[in-house]
Amino acid sequence: MAEPLEDRLISKIDQAADLYHRLVILPGPTGAGKTAVLRTVHEKTAAPLININLELSRQLLDLTARQRSLQLSIILANIVAASGAEVTLLDNIEILFDVNLQQDPLRLLQGISRNRTVVAAWNGTIEGNHLVYATPGHAEYRRYPLQDYLIVAPEAASRRLAAFCDVF
Repeated sequence: MAEPLEDRLISKIDQAADLYHRLVILPGPTGAGKTAVLRTVHEKTAAPLININLELSRQLLDLTARQRSLQLSIILANIVAASGAEVTLLDNIEILFDVNLQQDPLRLLQGISRNRTVVAAWNGTIEGNHLVYATPGHAEYRRYPLQDYLIVAPEAASRRLAAFCDVF
């Protein structure tokens, strides 16, 4: 029987502690159960679970569009640092992809994962050797090579990812 996704995620969290970017991505489409997995990991590990859309929206509300773009990375880092934890779980990160904020979401996540392990639920998929957000032609479309971060995906995606990794 396959190891539960929550247990695989906890195992990757332990592995991430030795990496330069201590970032673990939990990809999946809307409704795939990413939030439930993060909640279970939160209960098992006591790692704080932060709704990024909610927290960032609150703090960006009184800023101008230019201030939002310039201060987003600092505000995000402060939100995560305020947890005071070695491991932080991030859910609902879609605001980071807002084209008006003019940010690179993966780079933001990597930046905050230098001093602590960050687990982020990614509303997207693994396609070949890339992590994808949105669809081609969509304003928020992003495609990143699978490098410099760890991935914990549901079983079917993990098998495709393992097959890809065996090739290289």
